[in-house]
Amino acid sequence: MTGGVRLLPYGDRALLVELGSTGEAVAYAAALRALGADAVGEIVPAARTVLAVAGEGAAVSDLRQVLAGVCPAAGSVDADDTPLVEVPVVYDGDDLADVAELTGLSVEEVVAAHTGQTWQVAFGGFAPGFGYLIGEDDRLHVPRRAESRTRVPAGAVGLAGEYSGIYPRASPGGWQLLGRTDATLWDIERDPPALLAPGVRVRFVQVPR
Repeated sequence: MTGGVRLLPYGDRALLVELGSTGEAVAYAAALRALGADAVGEIVPAARTVLAVAGEGAAVSDLRQVLAGVCPAAGSVDADDTPLVEVPVVYDGDDLADVAELTGLSVEEVVAAHTGQTWQVAFGGFAPGFGYLIGEDDRLHVPRRAESRTRVPAGAVGLAGEYSGIYPRASPGGWQLLGRTDATLWDIERDPPALLAPGVRVRFVQVPR
């Protein structure tokens, strides 16, 4: 434990940083990237952790020293330097009315809340191209569906817990569906392949059916 941050060995070339929330993990990962330290190679944020792999030729002890000195408040990244992706969405999801009931908002207010804030990709997972997005408006924090669907179509936009996300391909899923987008979330020919890589900011834009 160093400065309130717990560093755990992860194999022989990495350390796992344990944090208290997704927001803390996002801030820590951003501050670590901003340092540009040679001792740090790959950085992989998750819900409440950040995995840091030692850079080429660096010892894990060097990596540990860098991680122990990370200060997210001082190392925050200017929003102007962070990519912003606009995602067009048709808001006709099967769970839109249920989300309105869960939040106490009208359907129109749910859509306004979803489009009226800047989201950020906290981490990836579940499927290639799927990003877990955190936002600024906790009114949209809703539980997953009581029963998952056996098939959610590609491009479905949903909410679950504190996150919003977009299904990159058809798959089972239990998120509350707000709408759909034609955006391509994963393209192996693109660099990077994921449209919504960790750290990217996202604005949802309502479009007509």
